[in-house]
Amino acid sequence: MRPLWRCRACGAHWPCQPARLGLLVEYQHDRTALLVYLGGLLAEAGQQLGDASGLHQRFLGWARARGGTMFHVNHEPGAEIHHTDPFAVPAGQRSPVRRLRGRLAAPVTLWTAPGPAGLTVSSTLVAEGEPDRLLGLVDPESDLWAAVEEAERFAVAPLGPPHRQLADRFAGLFPSPGGLFAIGAWTETPYGPVPSDAGGWAGCRLDSAREYGWGLLVEATIEAVDLAEETDPLLHYRGRYRELA
Repeated sequence: MRPLWRCRACGAHWPCQPARLGLLVEYQHDRTALLVYLGGLLAEAGQQLGDASGLHQRFLGWARARGGTMFHVNHEPGAEIHHTDPFAVPAGQRSPVRRLRGRLAAPVTLWTAPGPAGLTVSSTLVAEGEPDRLLGLVDPESDLWAAVEEAERFAVAPLGPPHRQLADRFAGLFPSPGGLFAIGAWTETPYGPVPSDAGGWAGCRLDSAREYGWGLLVEATIEAVDLAEETDPLLHYRGRYRELA
């Protein structure tokens, strides 16, 4: 999330723990390319934040060699990168509000708008009424919000367990060569493209938006609903994707 350089998913300083682990897996065969990629982002962050103190360690220090060896991603099935999370915030420094939020399981949805643009959102709420409404917290610096603000409409699709990688891609946790919509099958709608295998989608008309915490509280009217065959939801709980038992 530029120019604050915070994670769109968790609000922590980027690269946060999930982003670092994702990058280690993505660049497991080419650590040099990872360092070049992070170096470019370091330069951009330094210009936007205006204070470069600590940025070198934040962007590059964790990815460099320690004790003459690199961080190692074990390729064996079922293997772990570490017995404990090497990037976890010490218990005494963790935000109690963030910990509380982490204990609230949330459905993972994909918001898209004409352009196209898209963003993974785990703070979506539907309110029945006359008219029916939809609310959500989104990144005000995201391409999605710029597209929604221009088009004044957007689509919301609930994601399922098969969409884990798609959710990470639209959350900015993984690189997306060719663009966010280059992979997968998409159904075009007047409100934005939606995954063809999603459990349905809602077409929304933007009503208002205002700053709320680190995000932007978006309020919209639901104008169309297209429900496919019911599928299990993808949930976000305590920093991880979960499925219904």
